[in-house]
Amino acid sequence: MQLQVRHWFRVALWLSPVVGLSVLVGSSALPSSGIEKRGEPLCSTGFSALRMAASSAPLLRKVRASTGDPVQTLPGMPPVPDPNNLYSETAAGELSPGVVGDPPRVYVPNRRSNSVYVIDPSTLAVVDRFPVGLSPQHVVPSWDLKTLWVANTGLRRTSGSLTPIDPKTAKPGQAIPVDDPYNLYFTPDGRSAIVVAERHKRLDFRDPHTMSLQQSIEAPGCSGINHAEFSIDGRYAIFTCEFRDGGLVKIDLVNRQVLGYLHFQKRGMPQDIRISPDGARFYVADMHADGVYVVDGNSFTQTDFIPTGVGTHGLYPSRDGKQLYVANRGSHSTRGPPHGKGSIVVIGFDTGKVEHIWPIPGGGSPDMGNVSADGKQLWLSGRFDDVVYDIDTATGAIKTIPVGKEPHGLTVWPQPGRYSLGHTGNMR
Repeated sequence: MQLQVRHWFRVALWLSPVVGLSVLVGSSALPSSGIEKRGEPLCSTGFSALRMAASSAPLLRKVRASTGDPVQTLPGMPPVPDPNNLYSETAAGELSPGVVGDPPRVYVPNRRSNSVYVIDPSTLAVVDRFPVGLSPQHVVPSWDLKTLWVANTGLRRTSGSLTPIDPKTAKPGQAIPVDDPYNLYFTPDGRSAIVVAERHKRLDFRDPHTMSLQQSIEAPGCSGINHAEFSIDGRYAIFTCEFRDGGLVKIDLVNRQVLGYLHFQKRGMPQDIRISPDGARFYVADMHADGVYVVDGNSFTQTDFIPTGVGTHGLYPSRDGKQLYVANRGSHSTRGPPHGKGSIVVIGFDTGKVEHIWPIPGGGSPDMGNVSADGKQLWLSGRFDDVVYDIDTATGAIKTIPVGKEPHGLTVWPQPGRYSLGHTGNMR
């Protein structure tokens, strides 16, 4: 008996380090548990995605030591001439040779009229109108500036489409069937269009000319994925998540995968998103919070909040890159009443402070649009008032033009810049 005890004791001593090593290896191979907490930078799925990307993605390397240093861009992306102002090539007068001769026009998609109205900005007259697909949401300049795409969602049916407009003639072409194109963006290298399939919580990467599908990225934690902005180096994008209390999702454009999610501390409804001239901060319009969140893009954390007005919705940088125009839609509802508490607020990029407040006379619903090529006018749709606003950027004086039913993401064309990242003219 004593010999048996000694034998088993020796076996136990030999096995203990082996068992311990096996447990250690096994535990490291298992996925770690995580608990989603409101107000934390990322939810549990985001943490696991971020860990996975950290070991393989050049996205997360430090692309410059400090603000102002040269930017190491995504391969194939045009260089950033001024690291302190990524909007330097979108200044007044910086028109690409390819758009010279394009007639100045404002293209207005009317969501409930299933049409596009065309406005001559010099006369404020509607000079054309034509039918497009069901529920047109945005008019989007292509990466190469040769086409304006109308994103028709198809009213949650399988009849979504993209209608091309030739900006040289201001006339539409044959629509291309595309599943659920709420919004449209382009990768900074111009190799892919990104169709934002809001209803499916999905990003569809497509050929930028034929719109044939290349691949898809699922974003299950982003309900109502809709608007986007791209990092200064083009290596990642941040998309807003409109529904179920709102938030953001960060997408690795190098490896094309979700990096993580950000939830704000109070219930929200994020809409448009734009980047600061130096590429350090992202500004996020929130329709329920009535203001703009400021987010550090690299750490993916909220750093500030700027109150602006009721129903904060659209964001547009000035042509000199010094100010951010904020459209407050005047309602927290997606089907708001006309003559709401709509206004335009001007934020200084340098100060982060509100510099001007321009209420819509008699009330209104400023939504989406862009700045004219010379920077003197801000054009916005009046979503619930069936009008378009022409706003003087020097004085805030406002003129209105009647259009179709429920105008949404209008674009002004031509615009300065070398290429378009999408939406209503996210130019670089």
